[in-house]
Amino acid sequence: MRGVKIGEIILTSAAIEFSLASMTWEDAAEKILVTMLGHLGFEVGVKREQGDDGLCLQVVYEDSKLIIGRNGDRLEDLQYLLNRTLNKHYPDAPRVKVDCDNYRSEQEAKLIEKARELAVRVASTGKSARTRPLNAYYRRVVHNALTDIEGVATQSPKSDARYKRIEITPQS
Repeated sequence: MRGVKIGEIILTSAAIEFSLASMTWEDAAEKILVTMLGHLGFEVGVKREQGDDGLCLQVVYEDSKLIIGRNGDRLEDLQYLLNRTLNKHYPDAPRVKVDCDNYRSEQEAKLIEKARELAVRVASTGKSARTRPLNAYYRRVVHNALTDIEGVATQSPKSDARYKRIEITPQS
């Protein structure tokens, strides 16, 4: 069973098992997240936000950088473990995004802006460009953001690496 190391604590989905039978998947997602963070010693609030890409659980905590981690790595780990646990009990539940202090939303906006700038440059110069290495979630964000830009195509390399660069090429 894969665990997520957060600080000196390793969380596994077995550590957060409890009865979810009578809950909707949305209630279960919130309960799982609050329980995980409780095991880590955080007493948090959670706000649900419905966006274009589905449910986002916004963690409310006074010292958000402790939840966010360096470059959002803790948010990423929490989201991974939340979705794995949720999917075990609710196989048809969509992916749930975990954010804190709108960190991920702001990072996505910056990433989309940079990716669009690269795409415009590729379309005007005819020369390919690559993004910085991105995880699967952010690669999907970039691919979706660039679908409406004419004259460019995007492609991720085929590999098992967790972080990959997206190749933005001129479209013939």
